[in-house]
Amino acid sequence: MTARLSLYRKAEEELYRLDRSVKAQFYDFCHNFRKKPDLPGLRRKRLKGDSRIFSARVNQDYRALLTPTGTDTDGTESWLVIAVRHRKDVYEELQVAVNRVTGEIEFVDLAVVGDSALRRAGITLTPAEPEAEEQAPKLEPVPEPVTPPLLAGYHAEQLRDLGVAEQLVELALAVTTSAELDQLVDGAPLLSKDVLYGLAAGMDYDEVRKEITAPVALERRPDPEDFASALARTKVTTVDDAVRAVIEEGDFRAWKVFLHPTQERIVHRHYNGPARVSGGPGTGKTIVALHRVKHLAEQLPPGGNKPILLTTFTKNLTTDLRLRLASLVEPDLLARVDIAHIDQLAARVLGENTAPGRNKQRVYDHVALNEMRQLLAELDDRHFESEFLFEEWEQVILGQAVPTRSDYFKARRAGRGRALTRPERNHVWKLVEQFTARLDKLGVETWGQAAERAARFEIERASKIRARQEYKDELGGKDLIHRDDSSGMRYLGYRYQHIVVDEAQDLRPAHWKMLRAMADPDQPNDMFVAGDTHQRIYDHQVALGALGINIRGRASRLTLSYRTTKEILTEALRVVEPKGRNVEVVYDDLDDGADTLAGYRSVLHGPKPSLSQYETWDEELAGLAAVLSAWREELSTDDSGAARDPGGRIAVCVADREMVSQTMYFLATKAGITCAELTKDGPKGDGEVHVGTMHRFKGLEYQRLAIVGASDGIIPRTSAIDRYRTEDPPRYQREQRKARSLLFVAATRARDALQISWHGRPSPFLSTG
Repeated sequence: MTARLSLYRKAEEELYRLDRSVKAQFYDFCHNFRKKPDLPGLRRKRLKGDSRIFSARVNQDYRALLTPTGTDTDGTESWLVIAVRHRKDVYEELQVAVNRVTGEIEFVDLAVVGDSALRRAGITLTPAEPEAEEQAPKLEPVPEPVTPPLLAGYHAEQLRDLGVAEQLVELALAVTTSAELDQLVDGAPLLSKDVLYGLAAGMDYDEVRKEITAPVALERRPDPEDFASALARTKVTTVDDAVRAVIEEGDFRAWKVFLHPTQERIVHRHYNGPARVSGGPGTGKTIVALHRVKHLAEQLPPGGNKPILLTTFTKNLTTDLRLRLASLVEPDLLARVDIAHIDQLAARVLGENTAPGRNKQRVYDHVALNEMRQLLAELDDRHFESEFLFEEWEQVILGQAVPTRSDYFKARRAGRGRALTRPERNHVWKLVEQFTARLDKLGVETWGQAAERAARFEIERASKIRARQEYKDELGGKDLIHRDDSSGMRYLGYRYQHIVVDEAQDLRPAHWKMLRAMADPDQPNDMFVAGDTHQRIYDHQVALGALGINIRGRASRLTLSYRTTKEILTEALRVVEPKGRNVEVVYDDLDDGADTLAGYRSVLHGPKPSLSQYETWDEELAGLAAVLSAWREELSTDDSGAARDPGGRIAVCVADREMVSQTMYFLATKAGITCAELTKDGPKGDGEVHVGTMHRFKGLEYQRLAIVGASDGIIPRTSAIDRYRTEDPPRYQREQRKARSLLFVAATRARDALQISWHGRPSPFLSTG
């Protein structure tokens, strides 16, 4: 008789922390168990507390806890490994059951619950393998506490209805402090943890039911005895050789692609049009987008083309998305996905539509802005600031593809702040005409111009596709005969069947127009958009509905963070939503509405972020070196003492490129710490600590992160924006909001530990009181 083994997620997490030698012995155990599950040497035996749980011997000290989940028609037994732990940590009171709401298998371990809560409930834990000389101490019941229970406003049936595991219901109603609740949910199933933390955080019953329980609930109550069906609904990992490398690499890799059950319905839902998912940092927007790509790829019919586009704003984030997706899907499915950053996509379109030798050199905005300054100086025109004119051209004229002066007179200028009269608009148009003629004479164009031209080409292409389809319909659906086998063939169909966009808040309006034209708007699941305007670090304001991307009724919001601790989240939220400072910071929702982080919370705990002040920049760098050295030492060994490579898990974030160079030089020459600079192409070099500007950290994640140089005058850069305070207050507010978002993005890149430091006075965005 043979067996099939699967790993419960909590068991997988336990394996991450075990010594390499124990991991190796566990895989030997799995090989033997699969071959012959009743092999005498495995010493498989049933626990007394729950007849569904068996203990089997991995080695002299460690045990695998398993539960049977059915037998196939060919006689192959199916088993689920629910825990891997030291024999002294195996108790008879372990329990496994089918959750009444989700229908998933849930393992409950009361050993992690605090003694006081167990005593209050009259529960005594019995070791499954007691030492000969030891006897389990009998816990005396404790009197009812003076402090009222944390969840005093709720009763047992409500917790059951919300999906809390049966074994935890009475205990949850008995806890009196947040510390006790933390202990209770430490080893709890995910749904129980989310529900209890949500209630403790102040969400009412209906809110928890709507946001946490409903997204994962089955339509019908499952059979509590049907473990075979429950296994199919449970997130498990098949135990084979391929999973060994993942387990040995540790939890950081798995964390970067883990899809929470509450997010699955968003991923697998069928949408009749464009859909959007929003939420704060760490809520899993990027992971939802990646799993959405995987889901769409799995539905594709066989073929060799690439009908799915995965795109984002920056090149280095595209590299990260490619690596993450490669760990999620098989190579044959990965080959069906076109992964390109948005400017690369625009350049590709322009290359197809431009004759050889006629391409223009593309320049960054600061180069073009210098040309605008030169033009105004030569004309001695002082009506408008060069920055204002450049943004008016970028955001209004290019952003809306305004073709003529009369169209500009009618153009919408929402969010621009300063109103313009008709004569002023006329003057702006004349200056912009001279400016674009100047760029054209130099043979250059901005990336904004490139995006706008690419959008026009794609819109024209889509128009020809529709015209061809209409003509085909007139002919009764007959295929057209193409005598032209070159350019005409390009209009047979849209470029993509599905488009998935990450970090959507940073795309230009022209980017959205181009993307809209690349997929058929009449087909389902055409566009899936993930973004958070609190993380917008470029001044590209858009309203998707006005650009032909209607997401109304197909928008989802994620509020639970599984990658940022409560402590880091609290500090980060003070940056973008300051309280008590007479500061109102408003963020849009990408569709002419306001966005908020109300209800945004974390289920994780960790150390409070460290805020450190220094007198000078050199002293701050010396302090940074000490912190990094300590982090490197801590991450160089796992919990069992085995050596581990800390490379790529630690990062340093600074305000500008000059500070990047200074930081890397100091760490390399004064502290012996090797560094890799974060560039647009990803980390440059193989240094163990990544160093980059805040812009480069967009969408990335690290276990430990230090933000240095967070001083007044640097964040925000006072010298660059202070003059707008009186000259252009709306512009000043936008620049302040962008700087806040940058610091917010940087702070929420940390998973486990965050260090923020400054020299002189701290940034006004920090709460240091």
